[in-house]
Amino acid sequence: MFRKIFIFLIVATLLIVGFYVLSLSIPLIIAVLTALSLNPLVRLIQNKVKLSRKSAVIIVFLSFIIIAGIAGSFLVTKAVGQTINFVEDVPSHINKINSIYEDLEKKFSEYGKNLPTEFVQTVTDSFDNYISQLSDTIKEKLTINKVAKIFAEVPQYIVSILVYLIALFLFMLELPILRKKIYQLFTEETARKVAFMNSRIKSVIVGFFKAQFLVSLLIFAVSLIGLFIIAPDVALIMSLIIWVIDIIPIIGSIIILGPWALIMFLAGDVQTGIELSILAIILLAIRRTVEPKVMGKHMGLSPLATLISMFLGLKIFGILGFIIGPLIIIIYNSAREAEIIRINIKI
Repeated sequence: MFRKIFIFLIVATLLIVGFYVLSLSIPLIIAVLTALSLNPLVRLIQNKVKLSRKSAVIIVFLSFIIIAGIAGSFLVTKAVGQTINFVEDVPSHINKINSIYEDLEKKFSEYGKNLPTEFVQTVTDSFDNYISQLSDTIKEKLTINKVAKIFAEVPQYIVSILVYLIALFLFMLELPILRKKIYQLFTEETARKVAFMNSRIKSVIVGFFKAQFLVSLLIFAVSLIGLFIIAPDVALIMSLIIWVIDIIPIIGSIIILGPWALIMFLAGDVQTGIELSILAIILLAIRRTVEPKVMGKHMGLSPLATLISMFLGLKIFGILGFIIGPLIIIIYNSAREAEIIRINIKI
């Protein structure tokens, strides 16, 4: 009895420590997941071209960096340019908002002729104070200095990216050795069960990225078609940005289309604001309905279990929990199938 309590306390302590260490280890965790995802391609090159693992890893690693670098440079350049332009145009946007407010105030004064003067004055003063505070807040938050401060944190992100890339290369190179050392810790029967779990986890990781890619293709296609109708001048670049941003759980494309629609409403372009709002709702509906089904199909989970695990993972672990949640369920199911975990509770 004492031994079971002791083991439980050790496991609980490790879980608590792991929870806090997890946020600091995100680059390493992503590097491991990326290495596992790219490993089939490394083995394919090894077998087809008859190269050593080191040569195959270098080819895959350099190809990955080149593709990611080109895509990232394009998106970052466009995003920075659009952000600077938006910040520079903030005063003109505020002036438009003020003119719209003045028109609304005049209409309110006309409609309020038959209302008590004190009531009309109170409402008008409240609106004036609110608009003034909103204007001051926007001017304070969206300034070149604030944006410059954000970009001043770029070196921290560069360090994280460098750690990720170095760890990715080393993990890709050492995966067979790491696997061999891990299996040496187990008996033959346990090693067989762990190998079964490992194969299931591999299929989950591959299935996750495949499902994300399929859903993202649908999101990109709908965004491109919708924006070609709404705003053809920026349809391609905004569709690409939405395609990338939509990967963020829960928020997704709303973080782009929401503010965009709000700006259009405030600028007096009600039709464009409504069209962007409708597009945002459509994209959100597609991701929330299609994603659990596609993820469940490719990860071996039911849509309900996938949705619950993704939501709880997101709440507990943050964005990384979007992957960790379903992965924990898969590991648990695999451990039960391999008879590593034997729980049979009946009430």
